[in-house]
Parts: sequence; structure tokens; C-alpha cells
Amino acid sequence: MSVLFSPIAIGPLTLTNRIVVPPMCMYSGTTDGHATDWHLQHYGSLALSGAGLVIVEATAVLPEGRISNRDIGLWSDDSAASVADLVKRIRAFSDTPLAVQLGHAGRKGGRDGISDDTLPPERGGWELVAPSALCYGGAFPKPKALDTAGILRVVDAFAAAAARADAAGYDAVEVHAAHGYLLHQFLSPISNKRDDEYGGSFENRIRLTLEVFKAVQNTLPKGKPVGVRISGSDWVEGGWNVDESVRLSRELEALGCAYIHVSGGGLSLDQTLNVGPGYQIGMAAEIKHAVSIPVIGVGLITEAAQAETIVRSGMADMVAIGRGMLFNPRWPWMAAAELGASIRGPIQYVRSRPHGSPNLFIKE
Repeated sequence: MSVLFSPIAIGPLTLTNRIVVPPMCMYSGTTDGHATDWHLQHYGSLALSGAGLVIVEATAVLPEGRISNRDIGLWSDDSAASVADLVKRIRAFSDTPLAVQLGHAGRKGGRDGISDDTLPPERGGWELVAPSALCYGGAFPKPKALDTAGILRVVDAFAAAAARADAAGYDAVEVHAAHGYLLHQFLSPISNKRDDEYGGSFENRIRLTLEVFKAVQNTLPKGKPVGVRISGSDWVEGGWNVDESVRLSRELEALGCAYIHVSGGGLSLDQTLNVGPGYQIGMAAEIKHAVSIPVIGVGLITEAAQAETIVRSGMADMVAIGRGMLFNPRWPWMAAAELGASIRGPIQYVRSRPHGSPNLFIKE
């Protein structure tokens, strides 16, 4: 029997299998943070994929927290209305659990969603913020170091966005503390050179991530799953590392975190890594062996047998299929057929099953 296609719980939410569609930015919203028809067709398709969980792309908690001027936002009731409509329309044909990733780009924001160029003020650009006034590099401008009031504004914005996410109908929330964005910038000693209670020691550098997590958790209905995505390592000498990721994961578990989603890198242009199939799973395995909550592993997982091996061997509890799902939005169907498992699928598509897989689709 396939372990990949066995159920798993994240908090009180039970997923039918262990395949996760991770957040993947589309940069296809309006310049005021509204979801568009692109998001309906994109997430509507993924909601019919049979995946156990679909996590909607990084959604900005503040206008100045956007990665690009085409990010979806939950910073106001106005921007949230289009997100709520998106969830409602998907719910009309799919009950696949939907989560949303809430994020703040920090010093890696202010990009044009079409060209990826830096946005100057005359084209709608905004001032970037970070833990310290250190530029990410390349064409990114120097950010302003957040003061205490600015940090409080960020925490409050995450909480307010979480309330809007709940009102929109999302089943879970993921806090984005990975890929070199604001919370990760506070975690890493490379980007965090503060000498106050948010910088220096490990305990101080993780403070903002824990405060954001607690603010989101306390805003949502009791028991609604809140997970956290982290970069297991900066892949830079002297940067954030796997040992610190293990320690942070234990702190989050103690607070009631529903899962840890382990990615990597994105903090520095000096990162050095060897990319290959499953190249980040080792970090997920180290964290999984240190905590009892579910761990999601990622990193060029493209084959059904590879995904099955990861969860069966205990390296991760779930696998996130990103680029593979963009290439083939029915990846879970293919994996189920290959592994001899059954999967949920829309009745309109049942006749598409391969000739040798008569029991591919679960009869409901």
C-alpha cells in the first residue's frame, strides 16, 4: 500500500494524501493586490489535481511587503474581497483543502511583476524595509532598518491578514519565513546586524518569527492550522543553518505549530548549492527527526517512486511538488496510477483513467 496516498492530519485538518502544492508566485494580480481570472484558472486546476493540500502563493500583508507590484494582497478589506471571491468560486467545484501563505518581502521587494526590474517611485515603487540597512545585492536598493514601531506594524499586519484569510474561507495559514524575505532576514546573521532585542543571539533573531506566529495563531479560530515555511540553510558560511532550523522548529512546535515546510536559500547572492533531485530533503529529514509535528519536504521531487521513498523512509511526512505540478497539473493522478493507489477526481474526468488502472479514482 502506498504511504504517499495515505491520509495525514495537520492539526484538526485531515488531508487525503501527502502531496502538497507549495506556494508559487504568479505575479499576475492587479497593482492594488486583487486576484484575477488567471488565479481562478490556475488554482482551480490545481484544486482538481487530487493533491492533499494546495497552498496559495505568497500573499502580502502590507503594500510595502509585496515582492512585486503584481502580488496578491490581504492588507485591506478591499484587496481581500477578490481573494474571498477566488476561494468561493473554487469551492463551487472542489473541496480540496486550501491554505494561504502570508508574507512580507522586506529588502527583496519592490519589483515589477512583468519585467522583474526595480520599480522607481515614479512607476509605483516603494521604500524597502529590513532588519538592518543592508542591500540584498544586484539592482536592489538599500532598505531602511525597521524601528520598534515598524516591527509592531509588521506583526499587526500579519494578524490582520490572517483574520481576512479566515474570513475568505482558507482552511489553513502558512507563515513565510523562508527564501530571504523579511522574517528570514531577521533569522539570518548575514542580514540581521541589530544590537537590540531582535538581533545578535539566536533567541533574539528568532523573536520576530515567533511573535508573528503567535499573533497569527491567536487571531484565527482555535485549532485552525498554522504552519511555517523556513529555509533550512542559507548555504553561506556564517549564515542561518540546519542546526538553527532544528532549534527554531522545536520552538514553533512548543507553540502549537501545525507543520514545518522546509525549503532553502534565497537570503544571499553568495549562496552555494548543488541542485539535483531531492536536493533539500536532507534538511527536512534532520528537522523531522527532531520534532513530532509533520514536516513537508521539497526540492526537485518529480517522480512518483521518489516521492513514495521520501515519505515511506521517514525523511518527510509530506512532499511538495512545485515545478512538476506546473508542468503536469495532474501529477497526483499519474503518481497514483504508477503506485497502484486510488485518488479523488472529478466525475467528469473518470473516463480518462489509463486502461490498466480501473480503480484509480475513488468512488464517492
